[in-house]
Amino acid sequence: MTYLPAIEIEPNDAANASVIWLHGLGASGDDFSPIVPALGLDKKPECNGLNIRYIFPHAPSIPVSINGGMSMPAWYDILSMDVERKINEAQFSQSCAQVTQLIEREIQRGVASDKIVIAGFSQGGAIAYQTALSFDKPLAGLMAMSTYIASRHAIKLQEVNKQLPISIYHGTQDNVVPEVLGQQALELLKGLGFTPSYKSYVMAHNVSPGQIKDISDFIAQALTAKN
Repeated sequence: MTYLPAIEIEPNDAANASVIWLHGLGASGDDFSPIVPALGLDKKPECNGLNIRYIFPHAPSIPVSINGGMSMPAWYDILSMDVERKINEAQFSQSCAQVTQLIEREIQRGVASDKIVIAGFSQGGAIAYQTALSFDKPLAGLMAMSTYIASRHAIKLQEVNKQLPISIYHGTQDNVVPEVLGQQALELLKGLGFTPSYKSYVMAHNVSPGQIKDISDFIAQALTAKN
């Protein structure tokens, strides 16, 4: 099987947990891989015994309509930047399927599904939402950063993930993905029976130092929860 190319950061010992982290439009796996040391999870006492493999996949380069049809790394084409995004549904579904393959590979490598966190920023966050909420085995957690739910009708909720820990992060000054979209995702998830956490930061379409600490705390809690 051919998997998405990715940067993989291996632990010193055999991995028993994984974080799959998806970048945003026009970026690559290199965008977030440098964040691993800043998370400091190896220094948290509660994470003693956790050997985390970090996977930062690269989206393929495809023509993007909002970029004048020029090719750039993207999980799917965005046809319109209206508040309610118009997207290429087929590409969206294909990317979700490819990320699902990465999750399944981690399970084949010996990592229990409930020790796998799915994370995504912006366009990658939309893929993370869809993939995690529709996955048919229990996951450890879902992190959604400066993002939105792109295709509500395509979500196929699985009973095993009805209690999935979800943490949403958004900048109050985000002019790329307005915060209202993060808030809409929050309300939709609540309506589906989830109890997500929501944190906003005085920032634009990026990640802040305070947010990195919150992300670290969420990953630690998700991967050390008693299942």
